[in-house]
Amino acid sequence: MATLSQWVAGARLRTLPIVIAPIIIGTAAAIGYDGVFRPLPALLALLVGLLLQVGVNYANDYSDGIRGTDDERVGPLRLTASKLAAPTTVRNAAFACFGMAAACGLVLVVISQAWPLLLVGVAAIFAAWGYTGGKNPYGYRGWGDVYVFIFFGLVATMGTTFTQIGRITYPSLLGAIGTGLIGCALLMANNVRDIPTDREVGKLTLAVRLGEQWARLSYVLMISTAILLPLLLTLDFPFMWLILLSLVPAAWPCWLMLRERRLPKLVQVLKLTGVVNLVYALLFAAAVLLKVWF
Repeated sequence: MATLSQWVAGARLRTLPIVIAPIIIGTAAAIGYDGVFRPLPALLALLVGLLLQVGVNYANDYSDGIRGTDDERVGPLRLTASKLAAPTTVRNAAFACFGMAAACGLVLVVISQAWPLLLVGVAAIFAAWGYTGGKNPYGYRGWGDVYVFIFFGLVATMGTTFTQIGRITYPSLLGAIGTGLIGCALLMANNVRDIPTDREVGKLTLAVRLGEQWARLSYVLMISTAILLPLLLTLDFPFMWLILLSLVPAAWPCWLMLRERRLPKLVQVLKLTGVVNLVYALLFAAAVLLKVWF
């Protein structure tokens, strides 16, 4: 029977920056529009993102575990594959997270009157389960990166902005693309590490389809594009040059992706990419807020 610490490990908390970063950027974009900070919608959006991501992680643990995909996996603890928890228990934990995310999302929609986001929320939950769950999971066909970009980039960032000011702004769009690309880079690093085992079980991730060399290069291209993209905002937000400081924490994981041949060592890249995402979001927010304040 899994302990609490093992359940926490199974939740893969290192992946949470992928949802924290877009909330920071989306909230900063809203403040940049009218100078007002709205803590309640921001907090609810954060809860939705965190619960959805933990739910995705448990759902992946369950689905990959019962398929045998994780039998030879390296990296974070897998509750199902390691037989620390019954598959149905892990599945129910995923459903519980999805349910709580839906409840928080409903409250957010009601207080913000952003009714179109109800459909977006339903789509996000179905997409979260369909990533590795069901009879024909799209994560096994190379579409997982599209899911991450759409829901943990565009939807999370621009949805956060929309629930606070009732519209989508140009800064929220560029920030959404940037953090979405970093989220995809994190997934690419994970999938490059797993190429041998994924190929054996027929899991055709984008990394498997591209091949190891091109997949590694795509990581660097996504990180670089994400960091350079906000510079388009410098006319309206002169402090946006601060985003270039993201190159400092990004340099080492990019070097590892290009040079480190021992695939298990790429676990370091996952941790470091999460740091890059958070630093990127904070610098983006700082650039916007400095314009508002000064």
